[in-house]
Amino acid sequence: MVTDPIADFLTRIRNAQMANHRIVEIPASNLKKRMTEILYDKGYILKYKFEDDSKQGVIKIALKYDPSTKEPAIKSLERISRPGLRTYASPSEFKRVKNGLGVAIISTSKGVMTDKEAKLQNVGGEVLCYVY
Repeated sequence: MVTDPIADFLTRIRNAQMANHRIVEIPASNLKKRMTEILYDKGYILKYKFEDDSKQGVIKIALKYDPSTKEPAIKSLERISRPGLRTYASPSEFKRVKNGLGVAIISTSKGVMTDKEAKLQNVGGEVLCYVY
C-alpha cells in the first residue's frame, strides 16, 4: 500500500530515467492522469497512454531523452507538499522554478494546473511538485 501516491508517481519516473528506460508504467488515478497531461503539454515526456484494466488502470509514459547526449528531458522532480507537511500558496506567493524555466504543478479548486495557469486564473492551492 502506497501512502503518498504523488511521491510514488514522481519516484517511478525518476528511477526509470536513471535506469535509461524508455517506458514506465504507473498505477492510474485522476490526479496522476492530469499530472501526466501537464508533463506532456510542457514537453517533458514523449507520449503517454491510459490503459484501463479490471481494477485501477495503468498510465504508460514514454520518457523523453536528448538524442545526442542521451540526457533525460526532466532534470529534476521535486515533491513539495507532502502528507506530513502540506504546502499551500496564493498566486502572489508562487515561487519561480529554476528562474522561470521549470514548472510547478498546483492542485487548485479549479483542478490541477501549472503555476502560470493558476496565476492567470488568480487561484491558489496546494503546491504538489516542481519539475525542471
